[in-house]
Amino acid sequence: MAKDKVAVPNILSAVNELKKNNLLPVYYFFGEDTYSIEAVIKEIEKSASQFITSDFDKETFYGDDRSLSDILNLALTFPFGSEKKLIICKEFEKIKDKKPLSRFAEAPPEFSIIIFYHNGSISNLRSEPYTTLLSKKFLFEAKELKGNNLVEWLISFAASRGKNLTRENAQFLIDISGENRAALEAQLEKMFTFLGENKDITLDVIKALSTSLKEYNIFDLQNAIGKKNKAAAIKIAFNLLENGSDPVFIVAMLTRYFTGLSRIRELNSIADMTEQTAARIVGTHPYYYKDHQSARKIYSEKNMADAVKALLKADVTIKTTSVDDKTLISMLIAEIIGSDS
Repeated sequence: MAKDKVAVPNILSAVNELKKNNLLPVYYFFGEDTYSIEAVIKEIEKSASQFITSDFDKETFYGDDRSLSDILNLALTFPFGSEKKLIICKEFEKIKDKKPLSRFAEAPPEFSIIIFYHNGSISNLRSEPYTTLLSKKFLFEAKELKGNNLVEWLISFAASRGKNLTRENAQFLIDISGENRAALEAQLEKMFTFLGENKDITLDVIKALSTSLKEYNIFDLQNAIGKKNKAAAIKIAFNLLENGSDPVFIVAMLTRYFTGLSRIRELNSIADMTEQTAARIVGTHPYYYKDHQSARKIYSEKNMADAVKALLKADVTIKTTSVDDKTLISMLIAEIIGSDS
């Protein structure tokens, strides 16, 4: 019988405590969302700065710099001239024996704040020191934001800078730039600077600025495939691959594209369906909905079935072979569009 999954507080709960001016003596952060971990560490540093008057009472180590016993002994030593000391241990996953941390976490000194930054996941949360850290409420997980949560974060981030970003435009930005929050923040920062006093982050602004480093984006590829323009589709796909797009991402976006196309005829039969609502159901931006409608007229039911089979085959190929990315994607496009183009 499988064990129940261990529930670990989200890193956002540490943020909530900071907002109440509650500083913990120990923080152990782990997970894939490095953006959140780095951001929260900065907030802890900011909150702790009021208690630290000497540079000697603030130190940062990496996993292979010092032994864990040395780091813990340092945390047990009184501050040089401050009320508290702050110790940050990055790359803590490199420490092989972490068990001594259990005893320290049972009764940490009040004059120390120590942060452990563990990149990636933890294989066994039921082992020590994680059981003790969890019981003492010192353990926090940083999960990557996905889907609606990532969209909400983008909207909130834009609002914090006095800018308006719609859900459709936020999703469009994610589709173009990917889900890495540091990259998304960098894209938004460019837009904030470009907009100046203007408030609205429009589709035109996103298209102009977020694709400035690429000749094409995934929507250009979808549009070329929707028109059955094989030469243009392969040219665009190769450009995307050369500029860092993953074939997994391309296959996923094309799968979403054809899933959306399959719904269009049913939506067209609904008399009071607005274009914006229809676009949301299809999974595209309203700006591109007319292109989707045109593509659906070009693709017959057999074409649609062939496209789904080709996408499934490509997905399996990615997971089971080491075929060259350009070969994989060009074969996929050829099978989707067929010989009648």
